[in-house]
Amino acid sequence: MATFRIAVIGGDGIGPEVIDQAIRVADAAVKHDNGAKLDWNPLPWNTGYYKKTGKMMPDDGWDVLRKHDAILFGAVGSPDVPDHITIHGMLLPMRRKFDQYVNLRPAFLFDGVPSPLRDKAPGSIDMLVYRENTEGEYAPIGGRLYEGTPHEIAIQTNTFTRRGIERIIRAAFEGARKRRKKVTSITKSNAMQFGMVLWDEVFKIVARDYPDVHTNSLLVDAAAMDFVRKPETFDVVVASNLFGDILTDLSAIITGSVGLAASGNINPEKTYPSMFEPVHGSAPDIAGKGIANPLAAILSVEMLLIHLGLTKAGTAVHRAVASVLKAGKTRTPDLGGNAKTVEVAEAVLAAL
Repeated sequence: MATFRIAVIGGDGIGPEVIDQAIRVADAAVKHDNGAKLDWNPLPWNTGYYKKTGKMMPDDGWDVLRKHDAILFGAVGSPDVPDHITIHGMLLPMRRKFDQYVNLRPAFLFDGVPSPLRDKAPGSIDMLVYRENTEGEYAPIGGRLYEGTPHEIAIQTNTFTRRGIERIIRAAFEGARKRRKKVTSITKSNAMQFGMVLWDEVFKIVARDYPDVHTNSLLVDAAAMDFVRKPETFDVVVASNLFGDILTDLSAIITGSVGLAASGNINPEKTYPSMFEPVHGSAPDIAGKGIANPLAAILSVEMLLIHLGLTKAGTAVHRAVASVLKAGKTRTPDLGGNAKTVEVAEAVLAAL
């Protein structure tokens, strides 16, 4: 019987609320997969930990995480601590230290979930965004000079490497071969003439190795328009760190709610643990009310299970979520209902 050790960082706000329910679902789902077992290791690292220690995690935190097969992450962020402290204290360094260079974000319009876009049928929106996750616009390169004076300077350097661009684009092409064989690359190379031009060049080079996959390139402003006016034309999308981050919030909303947006931060080689998290963040405005939608966390668990090779369990989770959404009886407020977080999880467990 296979046992997988998973680090759990519930984090802040609604993070622990939704992660607790996702764990319940995962434990029930693994029964579908030859008796596999999930060994959860909860870690108390969040903004509260920062307030006590001045750090988001202990000095040996990376060594602790490295010993796990995967990481399940809720969210970090609190109104009383600047976001750049919480995010740069744990989340972004994790992606770089564990070389989680593929940020995978699916967007699917489930049956029973209305899109804010008119006349979109279930399944008509079905895209998978490959976001570069370790460099680009979020590389921590730059600094500030003459702080607090009229001459203050802030420099933020976008960093693109041929290696970094090629591996995310190649991952996108490999993913497209398992889907509808179409890849759309998103840049802004008309204005950003160095890094984004390199991206375009590498995209064309890699595309030669995949003659069976249809390709398209869009500027990010045009892509934002097309995500709204004709989202059904997208299959696999590959984008830089910043553009992928922004566009996937848009893809989440057009498929009904950011409360359904799952993601995986993947180290494809499995040299390091991959991390799975709902996209929605800590949502402090609804924290503690018991109304957060747990489905993004549950769908993130689906991705975690599949990554670990527990495909039957992951498929069971997906079918259960789809069944609950199609029935339309148990919905949290973001989907127009009045159900509690726990009630939605109970419905998924019943469907399992």
